[in-house]
Amino acid sequence: MRPTEAHRHFYAQLVVRSAESSDERLIAAFSSVPRENYVGKGPWPVFVGPGRYLQTISDDPYLLYQDILIGLAPERGINNGEPSLHARCLAAAAPAPGETVVHIGAGTGYYTAILAHLVTPSGRVVAYEIEGDLADKARTNLSDSPAVAVVSGSATDAPLPSCDLIYVNAGATHPHPLWLDALKVGGRLIFPLTPNEGLGCILLITRRESGAYAATVVTRAAFIPCIGARDDATSDSLAAALEARPIREIRSLRRDGMPDETAWCAGEGWWLSTADAA
Repeated sequence: MRPTEAHRHFYAQLVVRSAESSDERLIAAFSSVPRENYVGKGPWPVFVGPGRYLQTISDDPYLLYQDILIGLAPERGINNGEPSLHARCLAAAAPAPGETVVHIGAGTGYYTAILAHLVTPSGRVVAYEIEGDLADKARTNLSDSPAVAVVSGSATDAPLPSCDLIYVNAGATHPHPLWLDALKVGGRLIFPLTPNEGLGCILLITRRESGAYAATVVTRAAFIPCIGARDDATSDSLAAALEARPIREIRSLRRDGMPDETAWCAGEGWWLSTADAA
């Protein structure tokens, strides 16, 4: 038996309000997208720690409407992400009707569908998934959504479509220049900024009309690595910064000039600053 509308609505309120948001549009999106359509047949593996999963007691889809991570490809460490974390990220990124969104690390399409719900009827989502089998599943799962195009491949190899929001679901050691170049004025990039070991953070970057980039940390987080957006030396610098300085100090991203005394962390061609964006 499929979960009732009331059951899905309770789940939506639970995960959105757990993320300290009361956004009714976000609640409606989580209510409207059936999670069971995107995680394969049950029973389902539930993530309980690195490399560890607990099987659900049955294939009853009611079990999916909890704030849990479901394994999509447990042998590869790929999960359908924690709903309350995504609710927090989506609330911060604020996808709006009519916007163009690039979703990087779409998996089998669950959060792609939620993004599509938030930007339609006039917006669109271009979803990238580097794992071919997952991209195929996402394409099938999203086949009834004309606002979504699924790309099987990397989002770090070629320029991306010009967009209002880039929503990244894999950890990067740095903001990839192709991602920043794709942002329209007012566009947002939200991604997990993560070292090779330990927790990183979710960073929200907004392109200003002046060409500057405001930056703020949404929350601490860990994610599966984003292939093509990782560098060992940058990871070391990031890990040192995370250890030495509070993440709440981050105020802007700089792409030109040499890092000055406001630098929080620096990499090749970019640095995070504790000063406000110009």
